Amino acid sequence: MSRVSTSFTAGTPPARLPSIPWRWLVALAGAVLLAWMFWAMHQQLGALRLVDVQQAWHAVPLSSVIWAGLATLLSYVALMGYDALALRQLGHHLSATRTCLASFVATAIGNNVGVALVSAGAVRMRLYSNWGLSASEVGVLIGIVGTTFGVGVALCGGLALLLEPPSMLATLQINTAWGRAAGALLLLIPAGYLGLALRGARSLQWKSWVMHTPGPLLALGQILLAVVDLGAASLALWVLLPDTAPAWPVFLGVFVLAVVLGVVSHVPAGLGVFEAVMILGLPSIAHEQLLASILAYRVIYYFVPLGLAGALGGALSLKGSFAGLKKLEAFTQPLINWIAPPVVSVAVFVAGTLLLLSGSLPAQFDRLSLLLTLVPLPVIEVSHLAGSLIGLAMVVLAHALYRRIRVAHQFVSWLLVAGVLVSLLKGVDVEEAIIAALVWVLLWSSRAVFDRPARMGLRLLGPENWFAVAAVVSATIVLGLFSYKHVDYSADLWWQFALRGDAPRYLRAAVLVAGLTLTMALWQLLRPQPVEREVPSTNDLAKVSEIIKTWPVADAALALLGDKRILFDDEEDAFLMYQVQGRSWVVMGDPIGSPQAAERLVWRIREMTDRHGARPVFYQVGDTRLGMYADLGLVAIKMGEEALVSLGQFSLDGPHRANLRRTHRRAQRDGMSFEIVSGAQVADLMEEFREVSDSWLRSKGAHEKGFSLGRFDEPYLRHFRFGVVKHGDQIVAFANLWTADGKGELSIDLMRHRHDAPDGTMDFLFTELMLWGAHEGYAFFNLGMAPLAGLDSRPLAPLWHRLGTALFRNGEQFYNFQGLRAYKNKFGPVWRSRYLAAPGGIGLTGALIDVAALVNKRMSTERVDQSQRDPLPSDSVAS
Repeated sequence: MSRVSTSFTAGTPPARLPSIPWRWLVALAGAVLLAWMFWAMHQQLGALRLVDVQQAWHAVPLSSVIWAGLATLLSYVALMGYDALALRQLGHHLSATRTCLASFVATAIGNNVGVALVSAGAVRMRLYSNWGLSASEVGVLIGIVGTTFGVGVALCGGLALLLEPPSMLATLQINTAWGRAAGALLLLIPAGYLGLALRGARSLQWKSWVMHTPGPLLALGQILLAVVDLGAASLALWVLLPDTAPAWPVFLGVFVLAVVLGVVSHVPAGLGVFEAVMILGLPSIAHEQLLASILAYRVIYYFVPLGLAGALGGALSLKGSFAGLKKLEAFTQPLINWIAPPVVSVAVFVAGTLLLLSGSLPAQFDRLSLLLTLVPLPVIEVSHLAGSLIGLAMVVLAHALYRRIRVAHQFVSWLLVAGVLVSLLKGVDVEEAIIAALVWVLLWSSRAVFDRPARMGLRLLGPENWFAVAAVVSATIVLGLFSYKHVDYSADLWWQFALRGDAPRYLRAAVLVAGLTLTMALWQLLRPQPVEREVPSTNDLAKVSEIIKTWPVADAALALLGDKRILFDDEEDAFLMYQVQGRSWVVMGDPIGSPQAAERLVWRIREMTDRHGARPVFYQVGDTRLGMYADLGLVAIKMGEEALVSLGQFSLDGPHRANLRRTHRRAQRDGMSFEIVSGAQVADLMEEFREVSDSWLRSKGAHEKGFSLGRFDEPYLRHFRFGVVKHGDQIVAFANLWTADGKGELSIDLMRHRHDAPDGTMDFLFTELMLWGAHEGYAFFNLGMAPLAGLDSRPLAPLWHRLGTALFRNGEQFYNFQGLRAYKNKFGPVWRSRYLAAPGGIGLTGALIDVAALVNKRMSTERVDQSQRDPLPSDSVAS
């Protein structure tokens, strides 16, 4: 038997009290409100026809639209004041331009996405932290903004309930006295807040929740701004209502309740929930007129500011891209980096939602008739279905754009192009096509921001994201049911293809979209729980160090890098190192330590992967234990060959070493020297080593990697001796040495030089290291792998061998395969095969993808956990 290190066990974690799944509870609460909304809309809108809403929409006066626009402007100005007062309370003085920009973009995104505290808060975090505020200060600012809104809601709602309870209370059979009592209680909130400010209390704390209170003047300013904001926002809708609307004070109470429930529901823009409350609360207004007014309000208050935020991001991107505007680019580029992802994400989400919703509405017959003269009916049918699928894909991928995933940007770009095409081909929906084209322009103008690679096995969406997708899909289905409620359902609808076949087209698209959404959700819900990436403790690294000392293979020192999990045998005299990538648990090399424990360890990892629904993968294993991996049901494929130079008789004498001897002597004549440093010397020279490393990374256009390679990490590097090449008094190259007490192998890990190092520097370093190793009594010098070398290319060889050989011979534009092997060959090595062992079939393809992602993962040079990565004594490996 074997055990997993307690600091990062892959088995059952230590017992602890179960945490409350707040994210799922919030999503559940939103689902309940959404279900209530569907019920209320069904009860109230049973007799309504879509054409009535369209006629009411066209009847909204232009003057009302202008007044609504002015009220919206006033509301957004007040919202900018939220941020200004919060910054003043924190003692920060930012320019009015930056404050207004951050507030406007955050509000436009928060209003449309839902979960405003999170979505708008994320935008504020991005911008303000880039302008000098710490993360904790931005967190306090977000809390102050939320408090301002909450106090304003309590004041406006309380006054409305106390002075003029809305008629909705009677509709819900709630006594007016209870409504006034609720209003009085709500008024206690702003009164108490102002009272705390007058007393000078700067914060209130309950458990981990903290509310910061300002001075009296700032508190009064917050309350006044919140009243102006909510009053102006409500006026933006009230002026759009017909003459049958109630007085504004009565309307204000209904509006505040609708806003609060829309926020609580976490539905994007409170879509549906806001409408349901307004319909219940304003029974005096004809439903078609009320819905048309709310639609106009959403365009003015929600979509226009979002479009302006998107246009702002696109304009900044385009201006910043002109080479002649360097000063402007220096100012705008940070804004682009922080504004573009959330703005683009919301814009794509909205564009996808419009594509989905349009698939539920009847097309204009005159446009369809014109289209039929240009394309056949099957093209219209397929385009309608494709439009719904494209819309669903955009809604799902919008979150990946927020996370700046490069492949999502590329994919969505093509989806938008396809969206423009199908919008025209399914009904000449010019408006949709223009919106999709504008979003594509925004996406293209900010393309440089989306630079993060996708991770294999990445969690698709979180609960709140799934809820947003479900809300949009549900709204799409409900809108279609409303639009075609006059159509009698029959099985024949599925197979009707006609110019006026809007209902059959909707039915087919709705079922396909709902089925795909449910399939994706179930796939994520029922897949095995991913194992979190963990790192070993100092105690574990100390045990690893002791085992490595007696192990003859030098690359066992990779375990000290601290980026891999460690699985110890029960006797703690053997271990294997592995990490999780996607569905693969990738073990680096063969088990290390007691030979008797090797089989127990590999079977243990095999059982652990089976329990987690994962696949075991053994990377760069030798040929001596292939039978053991075959017993696990794994297949082995050759990855390449490892070069070992025998040091027993190594010297520079003889004709076969003439080139090395000549290069070595020339380097000495040019003033180069070599020395071995260890212990305190390594610590003293670390900064100079870092300069050499940074120079090498810049010249190669490379980044730090991990897993199968070391990286420049000071706690890790302090374990080892260094071979150093100096040119005069300056260090121009170095290599850290993997050594062990057994002196079976000597190898190097990092091998780096300055970009301007003299020619022949690396040859000189290798030669001196081999001479030193021979003098110290090491048996072999390990030059490392030559990938894809030594694979068989005969016609009956395995397909992997033939593909690998072709890449080895013809893939120089991707990697210097042949050049690397030729370089190592000049030292006269013997070649030892290295393999990858993994499940066969399609699992092998997945294993190769996961290994490639793990080996090429960009690693940070910062220390991940200082408390766990205290360096061991410098002689723990190299004694």
